Amino acid sequence: MSRTGTPPRVVLVGAGLAGTATAIRLLRFARRPLEIVLLERRSEYRSAGVAYHRQGNPWDHVFNIQAGRMSVFREDVLDFVRWANSEADRRDWPAPWAELEFTEQGPAPRRIFQDYLTDRLAQARGEACPGVVLVEADGEAVDMEVLPGGVEVTVRQAAADGRRAGRDREQAVIRAEHVVLATGLELRQPPFASEVLDHPAFVRNAYSADGVAKLAGLAPEARVAIVGSVLSAYDSAGLLLRQGHTGTIHLISRSGTLFRTYPGDHEHGVLQLPCPRTLLEPYRDREEFLARVRTEWERACSTVAREYPGIEQAVVAERVAKAWEPHLPQAVEQIPSAELRSLLDEFSTAIAALRVGAVEYTMAIIERAMRSADGVVKLVVGAVERITPAQGGRLAVSVVSPEEKQTIEADLVVSGFGREWDYRKVGHSLWENLLRRGIAVPHERTGRGLKVDDHGTLLGPDGRPAGPISAVGVLREGDEIVRNGRTGAFAFNLAAIKNQSITVAARALEQLESEKDVVADIEAQFRGHVSNIEEADRIRFGEAVVLEVRRLAASTRRERELLDSRLDACIRSMDGISVLAVETSRRERLTRAVVNRVAVGRLTDVSVTPRQLRRQLRLENAEALED
Repeated sequence: MSRTGTPPRVVLVGAGLAGTATAIRLLRFARRPLEIVLLERRSEYRSAGVAYHRQGNPWDHVFNIQAGRMSVFREDVLDFVRWANSEADRRDWPAPWAELEFTEQGPAPRRIFQDYLTDRLAQARGEACPGVVLVEADGEAVDMEVLPGGVEVTVRQAAADGRRAGRDREQAVIRAEHVVLATGLELRQPPFASEVLDHPAFVRNAYSADGVAKLAGLAPEARVAIVGSVLSAYDSAGLLLRQGHTGTIHLISRSGTLFRTYPGDHEHGVLQLPCPRTLLEPYRDREEFLARVRTEWERACSTVAREYPGIEQAVVAERVAKAWEPHLPQAVEQIPSAELRSLLDEFSTAIAALRVGAVEYTMAIIERAMRSADGVVKLVVGAVERITPAQGGRLAVSVVSPEEKQTIEADLVVSGFGREWDYRKVGHSLWENLLRRGIAVPHERTGRGLKVDDHGTLLGPDGRPAGPISAVGVLREGDEIVRNGRTGAFAFNLAAIKNQSITVAARALEQLESEKDVVADIEAQFRGHVSNIEEADRIRFGEAVVLEVRRLAASTRRERELLDSRLDACIRSMDGISVLAVETSRRERLTRAVVNRVAVGRLTDVSVTPRQLRRQLRLENAEALED
């Protein structure tokens, strides 16, 4: 494949949160001409995805976490709050949001995140270097072929009426030097609902326009069953309650797990707790392992209560779960793959509830409705065995628990957003073809997502890179679990995507902007000489890394160009680059690559909070975060 004489091209497959965040980083980081193609098969998902698009998120759907944690830039924690207060177009916003002063700890409606990402993408495009262009294309990637020099992406064109492209639509081939897969959540078809998927009283996706319409149009006295007790269930229940619903709402949960409410002044924090050492011992059996987990967990929670009395009880679990993340990869290594998959399946909801809570806006109305004996929200503990049609247009939900089997008749049944993490079961042409070609390989240890390296590059069956193809977001769930200890939704949520977008964009540009004879040297020089360079000229090396961090974080082209010039001068003056036994110009390019990799590592350091990160990296206006 040859595109001689044209700028290199990066195709991002998926323009939701993960794809848009990566496109923003590419636009900011690129120093040479580049074409970025942001491909999306569903126009309403652009800059939003399933979680934030306006058609599936009425104004009552708010972020699970506080507004101050929703910035798309980890190094600029208050960016979203500043945008919502001073930049957002509120002319069509309803009360109370139209007049609200957003705060770091407060709520914000989920649907405005689409406007925020759209604005930040436009800003990045306007401030990109000359020759760096963004193309927003409609269509569905259905196949890929890796060829010398890049990838050919087969795209099925979008239907003229804007609906999802069918298999008979026209196809085209896009040639790219690099591809980023950011396809987002895939919907799982629940086996217990096979008889009612098309029934008018069944909602498979509560975040669809049709699902929202059914909830909004439901009679106030109607009986409702919501399958699942994860946060998507709270969205549906909260929507009904806020519109005055008086009929019974059954929350059906296999584990009986309920989420916690964040305190009004909750602030994200990272604690340094002792390593749970018994979890690193060899795995014997499930009962013995779970007993060790319980003992270590109780010990860690007691430590937090004793040594950090200012932390409220409601967030102790979150602090402990976060503190354990660096140690979980070694603990996971001890667990056989089949057992690991089984444990993840059984405890995924409980893990999610330990790792994250929800804001009071979402939780308070549901907790009030559950508190009294005559409250309209009822928790039903058990597994849904089957959903079948019943008389009068209703549905019958059979629920089984160790104690009993019961049937709940409902006027509307809402299925929680069950995502499909096994890409062999996703019924899209793209995944069928990627798996068939060996470009994508299911994650072996967890069965969740795809096999990738530490930079997000897809690995083939032989464990080597399958081509210049990277993944961002939920595709990396299994790898995030075993490599970084992130569990539950934190394996693929905004926090993970922020870091992944940085590393994927930086690595792709390293490959695209470096001369071919230099690319092969970068890896060896990085591994062999980064410590030598740092030790030989520690002060200048540190200055270079700070300058590169600030360049990567800068939002304007003028600032990046100034920092770029200062960085070049700093590198030329470094004594340490003499340890690289190559000619001067190549030494400088290799040193710059080393500095970039170290800067990326600093920018994505999750052992500190974004506030701490900003202070450590000496970023501009760090003191403003103390106000």
